Amino acid sequence: MAKDLKRSLTIAGHRTSLSLEPEFWEALQKAAVARNVSAATLVATIDHERGARNLSSAVRVWLLRDAGRSGD
Repeated sequence: MAKDLKRSLTIAGHRTSLSLEPEFWEALQKAAVARNVSAATLVATIDHERGARNLSSAVRVWLLRDAGRSGD
C-alpha cells in the first residue's frame, strides 16, 4: 500500500500541510496543469469551497468529482 505524502503549500497567505496518497498528488498536478494554475492555487480554490470538510478530504472529493466531469 502506498504511503501518504505530506507536502507544504502556501494558500490564502499561510503555510499549511496536505497529506495525500501519491495517486492523488498526481491527479492534483494534472488538474492544475489542465487549468494552467499551480497546485497551490488549485488547492486554495478547493479550500475556499470546502465547508467543514478537512482539506485533504476536500481535495480527494474534488478530484473524484472532477474525474466524473471529465469522463475519466
